[in-house]
Amino acid sequence: MTELLIRNACVFDPLNGIRGDVMDIAIRDGRIVESVQNNADVIDASGFLTLPGGIDSHSHVCGTKVNFGRYMSPEDMRAGRTARRGKMHVTSGYYVPTTYGNSYRYSTMGYTTVLEGAMAPLEARHTHEEFNATPLQDMLANTLFDGNWSIMEAVHAQDVKRAAAIVAWTLSSVRGFAIKLTNPGGTEAWGWGGDLTGIRDPVPNFNVTPAEIITTMIEANELLHLPHSVHLHCNNLGKPGNYATTLETFGLVPDLNKNRQTLYATHVQFHAYGGSTWRDICSKADEITKSVNAKPQIVMDMGQIMFGRTMTMTADGPMEFNLYCLHHNKWSNHDVELETGSGIIPVLYSKKSLVNCVMWAIGLELALLTKNPYQCLLATDNPNGAPFVKYPEIIGLLMSKRYRDEECATLHDGIDQRTSISSIDREMDWNEIAIITRAGQARALGIAAQGKGHLAPGAEADLAIYPIRCDDVDPATEYRKVVEGFQKTRFTIKRGRVVARDGDVIVDGANTTFWVNPTIPDEHNVANDPEFVKKFEEYYTVRMSNYPVQDVYLPRGRCIKTEADI
Repeated sequence: MTELLIRNACVFDPLNGIRGDVMDIAIRDGRIVESVQNNADVIDASGFLTLPGGIDSHSHVCGTKVNFGRYMSPEDMRAGRTARRGKMHVTSGYYVPTTYGNSYRYSTMGYTTVLEGAMAPLEARHTHEEFNATPLQDMLANTLFDGNWSIMEAVHAQDVKRAAAIVAWTLSSVRGFAIKLTNPGGTEAWGWGGDLTGIRDPVPNFNVTPAEIITTMIEANELLHLPHSVHLHCNNLGKPGNYATTLETFGLVPDLNKNRQTLYATHVQFHAYGGSTWRDICSKADEITKSVNAKPQIVMDMGQIMFGRTMTMTADGPMEFNLYCLHHNKWSNHDVELETGSGIIPVLYSKKSLVNCVMWAIGLELALLTKNPYQCLLATDNPNGAPFVKYPEIIGLLMSKRYRDEECATLHDGIDQRTSISSIDREMDWNEIAIITRAGQARALGIAAQGKGHLAPGAEADLAIYPIRCDDVDPATEYRKVVEGFQKTRFTIKRGRVVARDGDVIVDGANTTFWVNPTIPDEHNVANDPEFVKKFEEYYTVRMSNYPVQDVYLPRGRCIKTEADI
């Protein structure tokens, strides 16, 4: 039995209504408990800000596209290099670091759980191998279904139960966590030489529309009682005027779940553009947030960009080709058989670019104009908008109008005519920051019941102690102290162990991978369905028997079982 007592912690735990109480936290065998014995190890938090472990609800850190991004950027591998030190492996890379680099940087920032934003089912083994080399964070994998042939055939047949059965078999087989739709139908259309301009356009060869894919998958998700909702990358990402597509998509979403949202819309900054060309692009964050404020069934994340070099990577293949046409930079596209596709291209976000400045403003506007902080979460779509190490700066910007105004003064002169960022006075408080970086993610992902995102007895003992005394720091004026404080924890505690202290990782990690296994009636099991099996025989490069991920790839897997209503 191991016990730890954290004394004098200034705790913000929104899911339990704790707002800045100075209190003790007792931990036994990796869980929060009511009390511990007198001989427990003690950490004096000295009144420092103490939060549940950070959760990144949308990031790209593991898998084939991330690894290919490393191949494509040898210049980046020369950045961010660290030598082996104590328990820390050698690392390299800045915007696409090695797995250990990702893990150590997240850990020193107080993050203990990360959701990989897009895993192609066929390539799941590689993702899980990299999960195992990201040792200090528990991992989850969004699983791509946006161009899945069997799914689109079920959608065309208006057979929601069959779509649910395909999802159930696939998630169980590849040890995935949630349904991810990236530009639904769009990458598949592009693979056949076509394109989709809206959610009512038919996908070539399948005669289904993105709207039909989205609504069918939302219903299938709820039939399976998955912990997370459908996780959607909307159509028409990155195109001037695409806010209309986003609003039309949000209009499709019913309110089907009393415990969480029905739709998680990711990196919405990239989907909130007005105008008709890059010359007249403007922010439509006000229209997007009006829609979200009226729809509790929708949660989004910011998709904030920050200035500097980074790498864009996504299962939205046509969007990456469009970026290539704009930037003429090195570029890669990839098709994943009957499932999805992807693209990669490096980018530079510049303060000299009015378009980039508008993008920067939109992300902040989305967070500041959304009334309920549980409905707009902090994320950069790492590394697409910026590397996740920029999170402390974003927190500072959300907490301080003065900081935003100082940044705006360094940007392109046209930003005031294209956005409303300068007129927004709202400044987030510590509790709201705890929501958009912890509690909101745990609720949206459906993992609060797994002990994530809060500090009630029985919760996993994941927490971060930051060198910030909330009573002594005014975020509105002392924002640099906020940024500095969130860059490096005093202590990061993972499952009851101190894993990072003052910027150094001090122990070897052993993470957990969460995955779901929906139970469905035998008569709906597609593994026994001749038409489904035929897909592997005729089109896939692997046998169906070799497709599922073996248990050896998840040495510390944690299965979440659900009972399907089909």
